[in-house]
Amino acid sequence: MKNNQFAIRPTKFDDQIKELKEIGFLDKDNSSETDSIKLWKSFLSKAFLEAKTSSNFEEKLRTYMATETQNLSEYLDSATNVSVVAFYNVALQLLKFNPDVDFSFDAPLTAMKKIQLLIANHQNGYFTTSELKSAWYWLLATHNKDGQTFIDSLASKGYFTTFYGKVSKPLLFNGKTLPVFNPHKLIREVVYVESPQDSDHDGKRDLLKAEILRPYETEHGLKVPVLYTASPYNQGTNDETGEKLTHNVNVPLTHKEPNNLQYKDIEYVAKRTELPEPRVINGETKKAEETFARESSYTLNDYFLARGFAVIYMAGIGTKDSDGFRTTGDPDETTSTISIIKWLTGDLPAFTNRTDNIEIKAWWSNKKVAMTGRSYLGTLATAAATTGVKGLKTIISEAAISNWYDYYRDGGLVIAPGGFPGEDADVLAEETFSRRLQPGDFHKIEDQWDQQIKDIQVGQDRDSGDYNTFWDARNYHKNFKNITADVFMVHGLNDWNVKPRNVERLWNGIKYNGVTQKIILHQGQHIYINAFRSIDYSDIINLWLTNELLGIDNQAKEIIPNVIRQDNVKPETWTAYKDWANEDDDTLKYNLSDDKLTTEKSETATASFTDNLPKTDFEFYRDDNVTWQKDLLADNAKLLNTHLTFKTAPLTKNLLLDGKIKLNLQVSSSEDLGMLSFQVIDFGKTKRLNVSPSLLSKNSLAETYDWREDDLREFTLGKESTAKMITKGHINLQNRKNNYKVDELKPNIFYNVTVDLQPTFYNLQANHQLGLIIYATDFGMTIRGNQNIKYTVQLDQSTLIVPLHK
Repeated sequence: MKNNQFAIRPTKFDDQIKELKEIGFLDKDNSSETDSIKLWKSFLSKAFLEAKTSSNFEEKLRTYMATETQNLSEYLDSATNVSVVAFYNVALQLLKFNPDVDFSFDAPLTAMKKIQLLIANHQNGYFTTSELKSAWYWLLATHNKDGQTFIDSLASKGYFTTFYGKVSKPLLFNGKTLPVFNPHKLIREVVYVESPQDSDHDGKRDLLKAEILRPYETEHGLKVPVLYTASPYNQGTNDETGEKLTHNVNVPLTHKEPNNLQYKDIEYVAKRTELPEPRVINGETKKAEETFARESSYTLNDYFLARGFAVIYMAGIGTKDSDGFRTTGDPDETTSTISIIKWLTGDLPAFTNRTDNIEIKAWWSNKKVAMTGRSYLGTLATAAATTGVKGLKTIISEAAISNWYDYYRDGGLVIAPGGFPGEDADVLAEETFSRRLQPGDFHKIEDQWDQQIKDIQVGQDRDSGDYNTFWDARNYHKNFKNITADVFMVHGLNDWNVKPRNVERLWNGIKYNGVTQKIILHQGQHIYINAFRSIDYSDIINLWLTNELLGIDNQAKEIIPNVIRQDNVKPETWTAYKDWANEDDDTLKYNLSDDKLTTEKSETATASFTDNLPKTDFEFYRDDNVTWQKDLLADNAKLLNTHLTFKTAPLTKNLLLDGKIKLNLQVSSSEDLGMLSFQVIDFGKTKRLNVSPSLLSKNSLAETYDWREDDLREFTLGKESTAKMITKGHINLQNRKNNYKVDELKPNIFYNVTVDLQPTFYNLQANHQLGLIIYATDFGMTIRGNQNIKYTVQLDQSTLIVPLHK
């Protein structure tokens, strides 16, 4: 295995000593020790937390091997100095690596280098006491086989419980916070923030329920930063009623009437509306009236609750115990989201309940906020950042939407998020409208909610698939210029739910804002990566938030690379880069010729396919999108006439594809309507990483001692396959200029079409072939009309432009 650590902070020796004293490994009894054996034994005695007596400690020592022939107890009794080999033999065992599997006792340093573990500086084969102190420091900062630093694994055994109740501020090690606050004494309280909006039009400002967890020490003067997760799912969902709204996608594509729209014709402009007056405050208190038993938590937030951070969860407008209506990503939802931040900074009031108007302030907050969460949660973090709201220092935007059109549409077509055909903005609004779960509340607003759903359905316009005012209101790109918070992005290069275009546009859209931006690109789908063995994600975020929210100068912005990319060929391999999807990167142009992608001039004029299948085949693929995708890549005979496939000759060297692959086509349709879909393929027999992680061990990662666990996971190689999709894209042939301008499409007339496919960062191996598939119906994403339409491509006028990493 390989261990990739990007959050280790270079630390001077004097600072190492200071930190070892602060966490208790150096004390008055061993700080001046000149015997390296005695010093090492004192470190080990503090680390073997289970051993409560000297006899028990000796028993533990005998379970470790120091050399090929001596156990650790024997070695400590006979050696006069700590050898580097013995130290790292024991260190590897403490880090849970297995002899004869992960390392050998005669060459531990070889294994350390192979696994990519940090080796302390030493002058010869034995450690001086100073070198040993440094070696122990770096061992504590090193990740073990289970994906935790050694110091975090000690924390999970109770090392820091002696600090509970005795600290008045966060404790740091290697630039990161430690779990010195007792998570079992967290204060849990509910407040109702008054938001400056009336989204359900009842004549009163919306009240929003917020669930708060904060360290007990805040009751005694500690001011803490906040991790804030805005989750519309937090108060429950309506799966059954949402399912009823799901749209039929087995419908034909229809001709659209041409228009001459310009952006100004469809631009969203906020309406000026009179807000109801704020509630009259009837008093003030520091004590909340309401608590809760268990929140719908995110394990990364759980990790920080013992480290001196508070956590807030808010579901937002239209959710249980809150006012308002769900709107799926519009400015009303953004206003709702930032209202909690404005309460934390003192700019909006909150109340202890929904009726008495007794104000409660966030008197325990240091007024610094980070937003966390994946998917819709990360989306609302992005939306909040585009307001420039005071107090929001950073967002950790994971698998987040940056433009809702890019989630539910593409190129003038209705395009489903991967795995959810028929979902749309109305379905998601209903799914998250948890006010329905309280019948006493819902019966008062049922008619208004029905009208809200109808309004969303009209606005989303599934008939045309065009960009319009509804989608412009949900396009955060327009406000990227307002982002003043630092942005940490995480996204899967195989995420076909929130497709990579969403994160690429955010990445490139804020480059000149003067903020710090970082991104991690992994090989997974729509997932969290905070519990993976091969990357120190929690440590990275710890280093980041310690800097952002506690103001500690730990060099986080310099230490963490701009871009961290997981390799798609070698397991457990993550590489640092300066940039991604830079438009100045070099490109490679391929011409389309017969069934080939070639750098030579095309020798073939045209090629055609028909978007039509026999009824039985159509119904089979309609019900089994996974098999359709496999058969498309395999050129299955059933699909042979429904697509065109082009391949390069086997590559003579690796190509690192970086950014947006562009396709220039000259194409015709036999009808006055048409759509095209595209996939770029890696053809070549090899084992490839699974896009869903494997479970390595259940509940094996404790967030700290006796406090919530997470599953350890990792991307592993699957069975040998002959092809893999790299990226894809779609376009309605009547939207050749942009997503809102509709042009005429005359039958059998060739038109020029340019399409940017979803961005990628992909290592294409030598001897593999780069492939392109052109087709129409995408059974997993587009509508499925099974129409008898013939498409013809003018090959000698068509090219594929591939960006390459410099």
